[in-house]
Amino acid sequence: MSTTEPDGRSAAVTPVYLRATDPQAAEMIADLADVYGVLYGPGAKDEMTRYPADLFDPPHGAFMLLMRDGVAVAGGAFMPHSAGTTEFKRIWTHADHRRQGLSRRVLAELETEAARRGYVRVFLTTGPRQPQAIALYLSSGYTPLFDIAADPEQIGLHSFEKLIGTPSPDQPLLPITPPTLPSH
Repeated sequence: MSTTEPDGRSAAVTPVYLRATDPQAAEMIADLADVYGVLYGPGAKDEMTRYPADLFDPPHGAFMLLMRDGVAVAGGAFMPHSAGTTEFKRIWTHADHRRQGLSRRVLAELETEAARRGYVRVFLTTGPRQPQAIALYLSSGYTPLFDIAADPEQIGLHSFEKLIGTPSPDQPLLPITPPTLPSH
C-alpha cells in the first residue's frame, strides 16, 4: 500500500542516478539556472555551465534526482574536489515540492553515495541570498567556513564542509580555501 499526502500524491521518493547530460537532468539544471538568475542576475546562470558535465559522472562524480511518480522533485550532484573530498553542487528542490524535507533527503543520499565511493569530506557552497540553504546546511551538520555573524552579502559565497568518514593517516585532507563570487 502506498503512502499518500493530503493532496493525493505519493509521498514516496526514489533516488535515481543518471548522467548530467540526461534529458531529465537538463530540466532540473534549467530550473536551477532560472532560480539563480532571479536571485543573482543573468550572469549567475553561467554557474550551471562552469564545470564539464562529465565531472558529475561515475566513478568520481554522481548526479541524482529524487523522483516521485515519475517526476523529478529534487536533486543534486557531486564532483571531485581534492584528495578525499567531494564537492556537492546543484542541490535543488522544485518550487512545487519545497518544505517537505526533500533537500535534506538529497544531502543524505549524496553523502551516503559519496562515502560509498571513498570520499571522507564534503565541501559545498551557496550564495548569500539563499538563507534556507544556509539553514539547511547548518542544521545538517555542516561546518561553516565563514563568520556566521557577518553580513551575508559581505561574505559572498558561503562555504561549508562536513566529514562523512575518517581521513586516512597516510593521506591527510588538504585545507579548503573557500572560493569567492566572480565579479561581473
